[in-house]
Amino acid sequence: MSSLLCGLIGTGIGASLSPSLHMAEGRHHGLDYRYRILDLVELGLGVEDLPALFERVRGEGYRGLNITHPCKQRIIGLLDELSPEASRLGAVNTVLFDGDRAIGHNTDWSGFRRSLDRGLPDVRVERVVQLGAGGAGAAVGYATLDRGARDLTIVDADPVRAGQLVETLGTHFTDRRVSVGSPDRLARLLADADGLVHATPMGMAEHPGMALPAELLRPDLWVAEVVYRPVETELVRTARAAGARVLTGTGMTLYQAVAAFEIFTGIAPDVERMAAYMDTLLAREALAAK
Repeated sequence: MSSLLCGLIGTGIGASLSPSLHMAEGRHHGLDYRYRILDLVELGLGVEDLPALFERVRGEGYRGLNITHPCKQRIIGLLDELSPEASRLGAVNTVLFDGDRAIGHNTDWSGFRRSLDRGLPDVRVERVVQLGAGGAGAAVGYATLDRGARDLTIVDADPVRAGQLVETLGTHFTDRRVSVGSPDRLARLLADADGLVHATPMGMAEHPGMALPAELLRPDLWVAEVVYRPVETELVRTARAAGARVLTGTGMTLYQAVAAFEIFTGIAPDVERMAAYMDTLLAREALAAK
């Protein structure tokens, strides 16, 4: 395979680093690798137009797609097959077109787990509160339990969605306590927690702000962010100012890209090279913003 076309579907993704990461690593392997941004807003489309867009890119000969907010769960009904991880989580962030079949994968959960291991290797994970029960929430909740959390509380504005995720995670971690937390009890929940995982769109360029009051953050509460655009979300800045140990969303983005690259190409990428290139891109952006 010397030539391939891939893309990213979602909203508010114009600043994504995925095209640069994938294409740069592809060049190192002698590939003519094209990676396109397919932003629903920029295309004048809504989530209801996802089926038509999906069929269009399938017909255009794409090898693979990355899928992000708000399509990680909606895409499932359009696929022919799911990997075991995607099936367990009920969320897809990577699609491989293999012949006439579209196969859904989830590399978010392993990406978050590797990022957590690397960025917060020694934190206590006995009790964790997670904000968000959407597609990213399914992945990071699974990863947090896989890391060893004994008590995971899912808080979401939609209690039905939170309950569905709790039920899904509970079937795979039967020896853990996975429960729904009410948003109005967030202060009490965080007071007893070791860490906070943030998995809502809040903090993205199109969704500025923070999903919880700043006064709930404290030095002995570690905070893991999923949003990586911008890297310095309001939550990241506020948590650092409160003295908390913080994990930005860049690690999850890097490691899910590493896994997706291998799914698309069949080639194991150089992880450290991709990490170094990502750091370079981020440094350039920081310089340009000054």
